[in-house]
Amino acid sequence: MSDLNHFDGKGNAIMVDVSSKEITERIAVASCDVHVNPATMALVLEGGIKKGDVLSVARLAGILGAKKTPELIPLCHPLALTSAELDLRCDEKLGIIKITSKCKINARTGVEMEALTAVSIAALTIYDMCKAVDKGIIVNNIRLLEKTGGKSGQWRGK
Repeated sequence: MSDLNHFDGKGNAIMVDVSSKEITERIAVASCDVHVNPATMALVLEGGIKKGDVLSVARLAGILGAKKTPELIPLCHPLALTSAELDLRCDEKLGIIKITSKCKINARTGVEMEALTAVSIAALTIYDMCKAVDKGIIVNNIRLLEKTGGKSGQWRGK
């Protein structure tokens, strides 16, 4: 168990001091699913959503989300990401837009929150752009798939 703590001796929330941790390459991969109805999927794929190119805008929003994570999640360290990639794939048969993010950094702390924020913001952008034509959009399965680097090394989800 880690001795890192987000509270001081008086119970006040603090940002964890990572200054004594080793700088290593750290990578995190996260994903989520956006379920849309068949008509919405067709509009997304043919560029028929009035707000614009859903997948391109969502990709950019996800990258921005990764960069803005410490402004959105209390106590996250501001990080100089070396890479933030988003992949959006449409499964027409299942009606799912699968979003995957991969964030990299050379730092003393990991990028799991950046990867998770990236997929979350991309999914919310899809919701916002498509809500006029599909009230039943479902965003789910937001999860960390993998992380590498640091003292704990590699972790992969099931």
